[in-house]
Amino acid sequence: MKQKIHPQYNKVKVYCVTCGNEFEAGSTKKELRVDTCSNCHPFYTGKQKNIAAAGRVDKFNKKYGFKSEEDE
Repeated sequence: MKQKIHPQYNKVKVYCVTCGNEFEAGSTKKELRVDTCSNCHPFYTGKQKNIAAAGRVDKFNKKYGFKSEEDE
């Protein structure tokens, strides 16, 4: 590797704008602000909903005339 061409890697504080959570991470920047962190993201908090996906599949099957497993 070439010497003296890589940016300085530091420990920085990361601030979540949504919930106000703070934690440390490594980055080449001085400070990081994120919109959503693991403390408030629906996937990590268990509040995620996948209801819309089933409706899209049914709509696709009806549109193209595919029979669902329930019809057979």
